[in-house]
Amino acid sequence: MDEEYSRTAERMRQLAIENYGCAGFDSVADGENEISISYWESLDQIRAWKKDAEHLAAQALGKSRWYRWYKVQVVEVLREYQENCQDAAAAGQQPLHSP
Repeated sequence: MDEEYSRTAERMRQLAIENYGCAGFDSVADGENEISISYWESLDQIRAWKKDAEHLAAQALGKSRWYRWYKVQVVEVLREYQENCQDAAAAGQQPLHSP
């Protein structure tokens, strides 16, 4: 990916959050591969975002310039677990994975 991709992706995140109620994004990249997760309160918000003209233009650019393929999944989070491993280590617990 290049600098224009980074600027476009950041603009899309900003637009989704400010104009469509997106609760946030998580992304990770490994070489040319990227996985991004966006969080939404409703399907209606996602549908509205999907129709945004600037988003549609960015998608067209992505298809012609950056992506060989992509996949979108819309899922519902049933549970979420989180633990601060640094707190566990301070309490004398062994983390499951050490870098």
